[in-house]
This record gives sequence, C-alpha cells and structure tokens, in this order.
Amino acid sequence: MEEEDGEDLFNDNYLDDYQRMGEADQYESLGLDDSMVDERDLDQIMADRQAAEVELDNRDVHVSNRKLPQLLHDQDTDDDNYRPSKRTRADFRRNFDDTDAMPSSPGASQRVNSSQDVPMTDQTDDDPYEDDENDEGEFEMYRVQGTLREWVTRDEVRRFIAKKFKEFLLTYVNPKNEHGDFEYLRQINEMVSVNKCSLEIDYKQFIYVHPNIAIWLADAPQSVLEVMEEVANKVVFDLHPNYKQIHQKVYVRITNLPVYDQIRNIRQIHLNTMIRIGGVVTRRSGVFPQLQQVKYDCNKCGAVLGPFFQNSYSEVKVGSCPECQSKGPFSVNVEQTIYRNYQKLTLQESPGIVPAGRLPRYKEVILLNDLIDCARPGEEIEVTGIYTNNFDLSLNTKNGFPVFSTVIEANYVTKKQDLFSAYKLTQEDKEEIEKLAKDPRIGERIFKSIAPSIYGHEDIKTAIALAMFGGQEKNVEGKHRLRGDINILLLGDPGTAKSQFLKYVEKTGQRAVYTTGKGASAVGLTAAVHKDPVTREWTLEGGALVLADRGICLIDEFDKMNDQDRVSIHEAMEQQSISISKAGIVTSLQARCSVIAAANPIGGRYDSSKNFTQNVELTDPIISRFDVLCVVKDVVDPVTDEMLAKFVVDSHFRSQAKGATIDEKSFTDSRDDARATMAATDPEIIPQELLKKYLTYAKLNVFPKLHDADLDKLTQVYAELRRESSHGQGIPIAVRHIESMIRMSEAHARMHLRQHVTQEGGYGNSCPSGFIYINPEIWGAKSIAKELQKVHDIQKRFQCYHSSPPTWACKRCTAV
Repeated sequence: MEEEDGEDLFNDNYLDDYQRMGEADQYESLGLDDSMVDERDLDQIMADRQAAEVELDNRDVHVSNRKLPQLLHDQDTDDDNYRPSKRTRADFRRNFDDTDAMPSSPGASQRVNSSQDVPMTDQTDDDPYEDDENDEGEFEMYRVQGTLREWVTRDEVRRFIAKKFKEFLLTYVNPKNEHGDFEYLRQINEMVSVNKCSLEIDYKQFIYVHPNIAIWLADAPQSVLEVMEEVANKVVFDLHPNYKQIHQKVYVRITNLPVYDQIRNIRQIHLNTMIRIGGVVTRRSGVFPQLQQVKYDCNKCGAVLGPFFQNSYSEVKVGSCPECQSKGPFSVNVEQTIYRNYQKLTLQESPGIVPAGRLPRYKEVILLNDLIDCARPGEEIEVTGIYTNNFDLSLNTKNGFPVFSTVIEANYVTKKQDLFSAYKLTQEDKEEIEKLAKDPRIGERIFKSIAPSIYGHEDIKTAIALAMFGGQEKNVEGKHRLRGDINILLLGDPGTAKSQFLKYVEKTGQRAVYTTGKGASAVGLTAAVHKDPVTREWTLEGGALVLADRGICLIDEFDKMNDQDRVSIHEAMEQQSISISKAGIVTSLQARCSVIAAANPIGGRYDSSKNFTQNVELTDPIISRFDVLCVVKDVVDPVTDEMLAKFVVDSHFRSQAKGATIDEKSFTDSRDDARATMAATDPEIIPQELLKKYLTYAKLNVFPKLHDADLDKLTQVYAELRRESSHGQGIPIAVRHIESMIRMSEAHARMHLRQHVTQEGGYGNSCPSGFIYINPEIWGAKSIAKELQKVHDIQKRFQCYHSSPPTWACKRCTAV
C-alpha cells in the first residue's frame, strides 16, 4: 500500500549519498600540528591497534598467573588465555605435598601435612558465590571503602567472604589436635550424627586464620552471618545430601567471643554489633510462631506474591500486585508461609556483680529456631548475640520523642554449670591452692578467715565455712535427688553480729542473694506470675531462692516473716525446687542453694531455762530443715568483754581516715594487747580473694565419698542418739539429722581437698568430721541432764566427742 504523504527515503538513488568525495573527506591543513599527523592509512592503524591490545591481554594474564603456585597449572598451560579454574585449585589443595610452596596463612602447616583428604563439594552453576576468577584483587577486598555495613553487602565482598569461610570449614586443622583431622569436618559429622542443626564456630580460631573477616563479623554481624550460613548450608548438604530431609537449614553459632560486657555497660556504640553478656534468667515467655518467609494473596486477581523474607528488624510490606497492578488488599497465604520458633527471655545482672546501692539492670533476649527453651528462670547463662533496636510506639508516646527499645537476638547460649564460673583459675592459682591445702592446719585457718573483722564466735564461723564448701549432692538412680547444701539458722540476742556474718557471706560467696524476712514475701522468695505487657501472656519470674540457684540465699530477720510466707520455702529448703500452679502455669523451678537465716528469740533475749523451740517462734517442720542451729548469747564476762572492747577500739583506730588528729599514745596499750586477735596482723588469715579461689577449686574438683566403716559408725551413732533423745523434751532426732551429719562430713573433707571422708578429719580426730556436740541450751539443760550424759557417753564410745576446736561444733552451736 502506497503512502499518501511523506518522502520515500529508500528510493533507488539513496546509496549515492554515501559515495566518496575527495575534498569533503579531507581535513583542512590550517591550524594542524605537523607532528600530530599520522602518515599511516586506516587499515594499518587498525592492525597496529589490535596487536597492541593482544599484547596487553597477554601481559595481564602473565601478571595474574604469577600470584598462583606453578604447580597449580596443568602441563598444557601454554595458552596465553589460560586461567586456572576453582576446581583445579581445589585439586591442588587436596594433593599438595610440596612444603616449599606452602600457603602463608596461619595453620597452613597443619592443613598441608594432614593426611586426610578434603572432600570435594559439588560445583553447581546456581551457587551465587561461585567464583572462577583468579586471586587478582584479593588484597583490595580488605580495603574497606565507605562504611563497613555497606561494604559487606557488595556482591564481590560477599563472594570473597564466602570463599574464605568455605576454605576455613574444609581445611582448618586445630593445632592442638594430634591426629591432624580437619576440625570442622569432624564437627559437621558429629552434628549430623546427633541430628542437630547448629554448627559452632570458634571465634578465636577464625580470627587466627582470617582476622579481617572476623572483625567484620563482630562489627557487621547481620550481613556476614547471612553469608556464612549460606556457605555452611551448602557444605553440609553437599557432604550429606539426605540430611535436608531432617533439617531444612543449618545455623552458624559463634562461640568464644573474646570481649565480655556487663549489662549495665551496654551503650549506643554496641548497636548492631555482636556482644557477649551474662546474667540470670528471671522471666521466660512461651513459644510463638514468627514469620520467616511470607507469601501474600492478591484479593482482586488471586495472584500469589512472594516469598518475602521477614527478619526481626523490619516489616515486609507489599506495594502493588505485579499481575493486576492493584495496591491491595493482600492477605497472608497461610499454607505456603514458613514460620520459625520465637521466644523471649529477660536476662538480669547476676546478684554478685551489682554495685552497692544500684538496682540490677536487665535486657530482653530473643531466642529463635533451635535455641528455644535452652534456659529456665533462675539459671545463669552467657549469651552471644546481636544487639539491635526496635521502634516502640508506646515508648514514643510516653516520652514525647522517638525512642527505640533494644533487644539482643541470641546467636549462641551457654549455661554456667557452676556458680563460681566467673573466677577463672590460672595454673599459678592452682599451684598456690594445692600448696595451701597441704598445710595440716588448713581447716583452722579457713575458720579464722571467715569474717575476720568479727571478734570470737568461732562456732558460727566454723558452721558458715562448712556451708560455703557444702556437701556432695546425690541422684539416686536418676529418680530421687538428695541435697548437698547445708542450711544454717543463727538465733541470738541483738548486737551479736548476726547480720554482719550474712553480709560477709554475700561479699565472699558467688551468687549470694541477700534479703530480709520483713521485706520479702512468699512470691518474692519463690516465684511470681506476671502478665507480659506486649504479648499479654502470663510469664514466670523467679524470686530470691531461684536467683540464688547454685549459690547461697541469705535471709535476715527470719522470725519477722509471716507464717504463710515461711511455709512457702519448705519445699525449697529440702527438695530444692519450687512448684508453681498459677494462672494456668504448672511447672517447677530449681532452687539448689544453701539457706543461711538469722533470727531473734522471743522477747529479744535467749532464755537458757527453756529449750530451743520455746525460744524461737518457728514451727518444727521449718526447724528440722536446718542442718545447723547456732545460739548466740550476750553473756557478761569481764575478761571476754575487755578483749572485745580492745578489739573494737583497735579496729576503729586502724580504719580511721588519713590525716585525722588523734593521740596515738593513748591507744598504744590497747593496740598492743589486741594485736594477737586482729585479723590484719594474723599470718594464718587467708586473704579473701585467695579464699574465693580456694572455694572455686574445691567446688570444681573435689567430690568426697564415705567409706564403709564410716557408714557403719554413722548408723550406730544415729540409732543411739535417737533412742536417748526420745526421753527428753527437746527436738527429736529424725532421719534428716543423719543426712546433716553426712553433709557436714563431706564438707569438711572438701575443705581439705580430700576425695574421701577420713577418720582423722585433718586434726588427728578419730571420727569423720561433722559429728556434733549436743548443747544443753538446745535441749533444755535442767530437764534432760541425765539423758545428755548418756548421749555424751555414746559419743565417747565411738570416739566422736571433742571439746577442742578440731570438731566443727562448739558449746553454743549444734546440728539437729
């Protein structure tokens, strides 16, 4: 069809416009430099240019190949365009035996000399981090341009991180491994064998091999961990293809992060970095499903949108439908959406590290995937995770300006199995402790080192020392648990330093929680149920006994507690657990701790004419749960009172501020007389820090046991004591009391770092330590003097009575 208007450009003569025109095709010579005139024709110039480009390409190939070992190439690598593939480099690393061309990275000697072959993973085309290029520009990857968080998101940097991490997983050999096995290949096989999905990477090992990438991991963990997990999944599923049917994903867990931060020291500079903190779990929520990969349905056209990957930091929103271009509404496709487990913990500072006069700080910890239910309220844990922030609308409304709530997304969680784990013992500390334990008077020295600023009260100091060391807990065939902690009750007149003893234990013992009977309720001591303000779910929050798990709970003014509150701790003191049945929550919390309580007698003064139960306003069930009852009386004794006064005056004199004007001559006599009793000048006093380490070593390494001869002797003594005590008017001997004897015998053996309870007891005793001297003040001296004399005869018969300091109990202290 012919065009009605317009010009036809494609006529028969259109090629005439492209014919050569000599005058028009030449530049005029006016203004040209003769030196710039090229006499060559166009064909020659093009030929020379192509030759130059070929030469430049050959030079680039030669320079890049020089960075690789010569053995990396095959024999037929004369082609100038040859570049070694990744498969060739992997073959080289597997079969490389020439130590002269060893790689220079740390740990290379172990990797090269290992006889174990590196398994070859399948090289597929769909791997986003597959790189067939040579190593040119590797050092340029370490030169961060711009901010680090933006740098690690670049594709070439992510490929570089993936390549290095994959080499680390396949070739790292622990220098401490004598067999030369590949460390993480072994861990992968162990992980698969137990059906786990967490691969633990030691940060110290990784920073030794790749220090720059390890620093990137600590400063920009979100992007780097994403790459590392993708590489770990590819390696694991290539080595074990069928394992994907058990776990869809493998998670990388970072352990041994070197920097440890306190909760109260976390600031804005830690945001979006990896941190390691520790504390006690006070609250734990339920398990919720959280969106991981979400798909949406367009309600207008029915198209399925996604999947969209949802993280914990931002919410994914769909702008428009690509099919019908509508902006909604959209609904979540429940069938194709993938969820993951979500749980929240409240982590509070450990009681022993809170500064005086400060409230303990706390942080919210998010647990995901297989970390669910890894800790319970009351347990002390360490968390390695990413410190992030979330926008909180309620905080914004409350404060009137944008405020972000901060949380820690946990990457790795470990429990502190022992309460003294904060103290790391060096080899020098262990040698000093073992040397100290060889002292034949070590027991007496430890007794003197308990509260050295308090004069006298050797009986209470001995009982507290035994409680701090503790006995050995037992689990009978995995069904019934027998406690090894020793409970003590201090009962005495006002002003006899009962509260000071509790304060000393709080400073010396690890994970010691101090509270008062009047200021503590039943839920404050055991556990409380709270409603979470966000999820509106009922959650448990542990009390003082739960927070003191694996430690010591100190309760002052024990007699001031209400009867209902006091009954609530019966289970905690004997079974060392707290059962909760409130708001639909039925569970049990651990309260494995010693209880040291202080109380005042009825009327304020102890009446020696009455027995123990008549002097204290406590019921028999609660009294029977205490292993040691210590009665402290304020007795008028001129000699003792004078020595006590000199001790106190000299203590004040030594503790006064520098520069104070005082007549030293007036204090000379008292200072010299009291010097023998001063703790600061007594060479047998063990320093407090050394005593803490001694306790740590004993708890971790000494687990004393009883001999058969000791068991027979304990059985006979218990039978005799029970028969004779039944005729008196005091506290009857029960089964709990023979268990108390066993616990104190084990504590005395642990104090001497002995694995067995010996009859010598460390002092030349002929019986296991811990056997008691029955005090007439406990039992009622005037009413059962005859029965007590029989009890003393029983003790002498079995050579268990000693009135000298070698036995732990003195005239005003007894175990009942």
